[in-house]
Amino acid sequence: MGAHPDDAPCSLVVRSPPRPVGEFRSGVRATFLGTSSVLVRDEKTTLLVDGFFSRPSLPRVATGRIGPDRRIIDVCLSRARVTALDAVLCAHTHYDHALDSPVIAQIFDAPLIGSESAVTLGRGYGLPDRLLVPAGDGQTFVFGDFEVTLVRTPHSPGDIAPGGIDIPFTPPARYKAWRSGQSHSIFFKHPAGTLHVHASANHIPGKLDGYRADTVYLSIGRLGKQSERFREEYWRETVHAAGATTVLPVHWDDFTKPLDRPLVAPPYLMDDIESAMEFLIRRCRREGVALELPSLWQETDPFGRSRPARD
Repeated sequence: MGAHPDDAPCSLVVRSPPRPVGEFRSGVRATFLGTSSVLVRDEKTTLLVDGFFSRPSLPRVATGRIGPDRRIIDVCLSRARVTALDAVLCAHTHYDHALDSPVIAQIFDAPLIGSESAVTLGRGYGLPDRLLVPAGDGQTFVFGDFEVTLVRTPHSPGDIAPGGIDIPFTPPARYKAWRSGQSHSIFFKHPAGTLHVHASANHIPGKLDGYRADTVYLSIGRLGKQSERFREEYWRETVHAAGATTVLPVHWDDFTKPLDRPLVAPPYLMDDIESAMEFLIRRCRREGVALELPSLWQETDPFGRSRPARD
């Protein structure tokens, strides 16, 4: 399993020889930006799943009011070399997914696509209605050569702020104001291949049958705290159901730490990332699925090879 050592969530990460550096074969590029934020693009189109760069500290989250930090957002967008954006796709509306999403959509005059809660959230941030796009279950949107489908799936067990956002609000606010709303699993279909971002570690039996993905960015947040039966069903209903050949774990990092430092796993009391990684290693070896830990800021070809990040 390949990984940048600074990004390793636990001692289980095994380093592999570096891949050849070169141009992307598929023309599609993907960049992990922490938590479940993933940038997906080709030469014509740029799409962002979630948008969470501000990452307020744990004391601020626990005792204060939080809001987007425009300076940090601008720095992160620059480092990820985002100069244009065709859409912000909101998996759900907890703050660790959606705190910065409406701001990013506004910067690029891009639509914010997600649940009714995402629409209400964007309205509270001041986004115009033309940029607020509710997504129906299984609805597909076309951006250039990408077909993007949002499928409703449940939030992971232990929702810290359940329910929907029914009334617009303007940040700063308490973290529980960012209620989860309806969660979505997001599929990308491109002539080069198929990609799946599954941002919450939960499933509905049979819900994703028929959706294919070569590569899955798979949330393991809270997965280590679940039973072995739950993990097996989760694997079967996501990775196995899609016929994926590559898995990249996401939502493994401590999102109360800033992105200008190496990523670390959260404390055990918050999550058991090591157990989740042990499970993925066993499962991937058993089924011959490639397992890679995505490195922060590193632009990769999800259907081919990677190249080093540039500061």
